[in-house]
Amino acid sequence: MADTLSYAQAMTYNRHIVLPQIDLSGQEALLNAQVLVIGMGGLGCPAAQLLCTSGVGKITLVDDDIVASSNLPRQWLYSHAQVGQYKVHAARDRLHALNPDCRISVISQRLNDEDLAALIQQHDMVLDCTDNPASRLQINAQCYQQQRVLVSAASIRFEGQLQVVDPRQQSPCYQCVSRLFSAQALSCNEAGIFAPVVSAIGTQQAHIALLMLMGIEVLPPGQLMTYDGLSLTWQSFSVPADPQCPVCQPQ
Repeated sequence: MADTLSYAQAMTYNRHIVLPQIDLSGQEALLNAQVLVIGMGGLGCPAAQLLCTSGVGKITLVDDDIVASSNLPRQWLYSHAQVGQYKVHAARDRLHALNPDCRISVISQRLNDEDLAALIQQHDMVLDCTDNPASRLQINAQCYQQQRVLVSAASIRFEGQLQVVDPRQQSPCYQCVSRLFSAQALSCNEAGIFAPVVSAIGTQQAHIALLMLMGIEVLPPGQLMTYDGLSLTWQSFSVPADPQCPVCQPQ
């Protein structure tokens, strides 16, 4: 049986509920949602905080990294006092303080395909907030196999990108998009990252996820959005499926 909002929760989320596009039904859809956030760096921090404070009922955080002082300019869930802690543990403590009603589970290790598949099955939606192509490809493949919606994001330098992968609609997947970019995989350590840009992309990732969880489609599957943080401009591209893609195209 689905959970319903308590009076106190209805008062907390009143500013959402008065929006006709959301109403009580939309807010209760968030309350009953289960979201998996993989990666608790510059994307995961704003994304997880907005999911939590917007009323998502259950969130699972996955990351095997620890908090470093160099993370703090852009990963603002963490404090100097939490340097040296696992990011997922530090994030859980901060998020519980913001919304004790949100049930937060954490996993502080990298997952193999089998374990990742089992975890994805337990959730309604996955947010890929990782920072390396290998992880993105693994998450993309497992989300497609498990028929779970994936909201994928990436950011480096002054640039960001967003994509929704919806296997239920046989949409082009992240692997189809990745073929359009060079094979060289620079990290933020090597190329740099402007803190407001990665926070903006993580915020938009949560924005998309929240609307979709309430049944509001905002970014059609197969559409890639890119952001230029120097000119403050967004562009949108329709990306066709790769007919040879081993993930989303029947062989």
